[in-house]
Amino acid sequence: MRSTLIGCLLVIAAHSFGQVHELFTVKKDSTGFELTAEGASLLAALPLKCIDQEYPNKTSHTSASDSDHIMTPRQQHPAFYGCFDWHSCVHGHWMMIKLLKKFPDLPEATAIRKAINQTITTTNIATEVQYFEAPLAKAWERTYGWAWLLKLDAELLNWNDEDGRRWQAALQPLTRLVVQRWMDFIPKQTYPNRTGVHPNTAFGLVFALDYARAANIPAFENLIVEHAKRLYANDQNIPALWEPDGADFLSPALEEADLMRRILSKQEFLKWFQQFITPGGINHLTNLPVVSDRTDYQIVHLDGLCFSRSWCMKGLANTLPASHPARKLLMRSSVKHLAEALPHVVSGNYGGEHWLASFVVYALMD
Repeated sequence: MRSTLIGCLLVIAAHSFGQVHELFTVKKDSTGFELTAEGASLLAALPLKCIDQEYPNKTSHTSASDSDHIMTPRQQHPAFYGCFDWHSCVHGHWMMIKLLKKFPDLPEATAIRKAINQTITTTNIATEVQYFEAPLAKAWERTYGWAWLLKLDAELLNWNDEDGRRWQAALQPLTRLVVQRWMDFIPKQTYPNRTGVHPNTAFGLVFALDYARAANIPAFENLIVEHAKRLYANDQNIPALWEPDGADFLSPALEEADLMRRILSKQEFLKWFQQFITPGGINHLTNLPVVSDRTDYQIVHLDGLCFSRSWCMKGLANTLPASHPARKLLMRSSVKHLAEALPHVVSGNYGGEHWLASFVVYALMD
């Protein structure tokens, strides 16, 4: 019954997206999507198109003087100046590398390699490090941009590719700086940020933890694990009914659960999850967000919420025991959220196209 229902939802989703392109196929066991080569090509084209598009640009820069106030985005961030803002440019790089690894014969492969060879260089990364080291930039891109930078570096780890090894080596000064920023910040963070946008603490810690484990940095991993327990271990009956806010692309409740399933044993997590959220709260989070205007750069965040909810729900469903009453609901909702937002990734509106493809790839491939 479960596989039949999920399979039906996936067929509906694949059909609706097929009106744009045949980007995905349904897995043989009807438990998810498989990104097709054509789909990878279409998605890769989105960050490739904006990786060197300097404007419009949201720098979030705090000026210290006339000299740095009048600098262009490219001058401030020669590695990551495109795709509207720094963090979107970073995860655009991650997405293209992810697709290169999965689809080495991608039609865009040569263009992707050429683009990244021009952005991730030792000289450009040195300038990025210099920006981060400015006195007024200590909290810049904390913690969303930090998280995606580590995600990018993790994708390059142990990739047997000449370009990939060069890019990974070039990134190291910035990666080391970001890891140190995390380790300096975590002991000072008394309270978690529970928003549904960039500063969300749980989301950032998920990527940081994944990196610490991939890069085998036990001190960083242990610090994150203890910090997460201190912030979240005693949470009960969280107000899931308050979600979403009008510009959310993350679910505070689901991101927290996605973090805790990584650091607790299955038995510990099940006990924690039972007190964390009510059945009514889970049901509420399965309701699809309404995206009233995809040309609005804030409202279109809600398409991203569909994808982030989807990956969190899928991870939770795979963690909960088969007998848990929320397991089937979460898996069905994961598929439903994907089906809702997939057709809108290629919208022709820069507000979504400069970043949403990365969320699609993460939801489908990680």
